[in-house]
Amino acid sequence: MSDTRRRVKVYTLNEDRQWDDRGTGHVSSTFVERLRGISLLVRAESDGSLLLESKISPNTAYQKQQDTLIVWSEADNYDLALSFQEKAGCDEIWERICQVQGRDPALDITQDPIDESEEERFEEIPETSHLVELPPCEQSRLEEIADLVTSVLSSPIRREKLALALMTEGYIKKLLGLFRVCEEVDNREGLHHLYEIVRGVLFLNKAALFEVMFSDDCIMDVVGCLEYDPALVQPKRHREFLTKTAKFKEVIPITDSELRQKIHQTYRVQYIQDIILPTPSVFEENFLSTLTSFIFFNKVEIVSMLQEDEKFLTEVFAQLTDDATEDSKRRELVNFVKEFCAFSQTLQPQNRDAFFKTLANLGILPALEIVMGMDDLQVRAAATDIFSYLVEFSPSMVREFVMQEPQQTDDDVLLINVVIKQMICDSDPELGGAVQLMGLLRTLIDPENMLASTNKTEKTEFLSFFYKYCMHVLTAPLLANTAHDKNSKDLQEGSTKVNPVCPGALRFMRRIIGLKDEYYNRYIIKGNLFEPVINALLDNGTRYNLLNSAIIELFEFIKVEDIKSLIAHIVDNFYKALESIEYVQTFKGLKGRYEQEKDRQSQRLNSFPTCRYRRDARSLDEDEELWFNDDDDDDDGEAVEKRMGDDFSDSYGKYMEAKKGKLYSLTTALVGLVDYPDDEDEEEDEEEEDQSPRKRPRLSS
Repeated sequence: MSDTRRRVKVYTLNEDRQWDDRGTGHVSSTFVERLRGISLLVRAESDGSLLLESKISPNTAYQKQQDTLIVWSEADNYDLALSFQEKAGCDEIWERICQVQGRDPALDITQDPIDESEEERFEEIPETSHLVELPPCEQSRLEEIADLVTSVLSSPIRREKLALALMTEGYIKKLLGLFRVCEEVDNREGLHHLYEIVRGVLFLNKAALFEVMFSDDCIMDVVGCLEYDPALVQPKRHREFLTKTAKFKEVIPITDSELRQKIHQTYRVQYIQDIILPTPSVFEENFLSTLTSFIFFNKVEIVSMLQEDEKFLTEVFAQLTDDATEDSKRRELVNFVKEFCAFSQTLQPQNRDAFFKTLANLGILPALEIVMGMDDLQVRAAATDIFSYLVEFSPSMVREFVMQEPQQTDDDVLLINVVIKQMICDSDPELGGAVQLMGLLRTLIDPENMLASTNKTEKTEFLSFFYKYCMHVLTAPLLANTAHDKNSKDLQEGSTKVNPVCPGALRFMRRIIGLKDEYYNRYIIKGNLFEPVINALLDNGTRYNLLNSAIIELFEFIKVEDIKSLIAHIVDNFYKALESIEYVQTFKGLKGRYEQEKDRQSQRLNSFPTCRYRRDARSLDEDEELWFNDDDDDDDGEAVEKRMGDDFSDSYGKYMEAKKGKLYSLTTALVGLVDYPDDEDEEEDEEEEDQSPRKRPRLSS
């Protein structure tokens, strides 16, 4: 069994001053010949790879924080941290570092982080000035104390000395006691000085000071001091907000007092950083890096403690999915889960994986089906955020769940259909929620991130599921809009208005053909989907408009790209109706491509017997292999249509049969996107059509 005392997480501070998790392993200190010195080595517990190799430099300042953290900088803007599982392991490595540097392990910092210029100035200062002498903690000396704290911020070594003095003399608690006295007598000048003092102490950036200031008996007095900003006419009421407005709600009673205290502390410290403290200047921006780390590691600890409490989480999800749970209670529960998921982003990858698998086992996805269908906008928004965490973590996990749902529920309440409906019905004028859900839906149906294995093909199974159970929900608004326009009285035969749905449907078809995918091409051929396009072109007459240009461009693309199956289908079935169009050469060009292909195939077929018997049938060369392969792709239009159905996969065939009514509604809709009077009306108006120079005969249905 591995030594858990030396088990650590390795963190680096990124450009945004946030800690990035580099992995978990076991740390050791040993002599490395290449580095010529004692070094810290961390090897990954998963595969033994080297996560960290860092020489213990005599001039590097190491800091020990919160009993289980060691933090240091190896270069400009490159900070490192080791987070130990056990305090004993942290103490061992800390003693080793102090031994190499010749420092006292009782201190929390090995040496002063000063640059050469600072060191030179420091050497010129008399020995007696090495110690910071703090004035007596009295009301009359508050201005002097504030000036002292403010003056040291520009000097790294003086910050260190002041921090040490504040810790050794218990000065922080004395100052906070003085704050209560000043507030009782309404000493505004003293309170303004205390604001400067406490703000300056926070900027000392020392974890040891934070441990005192953010303890239960001190933190509210710290917040109180920060209410009296001299720049404000009236003090803020942060304590009132934290104690009365922002009351902590235990959705499920937390029995662990340490966990409860940690949650309270983290919220309040986050409030201090985000709300109370002003945005730091360029000079001050690095002063609060330790405060950021303090919050970060607190969140890691909270998530770990909650995850280990199986009884607590089980009760959360039991109430979340219980039909008897009141809406207000469910709202509190879903907001808790959202915050829980947000905190989990601080975990290392493997622990985050375990975290989301735990949520999945507890029933997070069935719970989302319930809460995403609620009328409460805040609940739906929180549920969407939770869903985004899950999709980002593992799209495959979500897909696996939704594919099992049809066995247990109706189509309308499937999770993915709930997501689609929320996307379609978003009431936000800026469609913020709809855009977020659209991105999640695209991630789920993106074939590029679907897994494939020997026994299971996720891509085929999920896409078949999606087309069978979800596509009709996604396309319902389009079909409804089409049905409305289809019956519009404004679109009479001979009207100069163009069906407004027609250009949208045409763009959709153009995009599909642009993929140059033979599965789509064969579906288009089988559904005879070119007929409404050509009817729209013919009924548009000689008008040169956007519709005319778009249709011509569609056929020009097919010609230029030489899409043989579509060319054969168009010429075989529609050329007689198109040959009279001479103001562009597109259709004559399609006919030319068609004839060239037929001639080429005829020549190959005529030469086939000669080539066949000229060589041994078992020793075909590359040219003949290419010939046969090319020949398969180059059948004429009749052959293409003949084998078209056979080339569809079994899954597509089963799907077509199972949902023929719903699927072919899409085909019908596309055909009907440009709808005209029935054939019976056409016969009655035949004479009128013949008299109109702007109309060409349209194709009969």
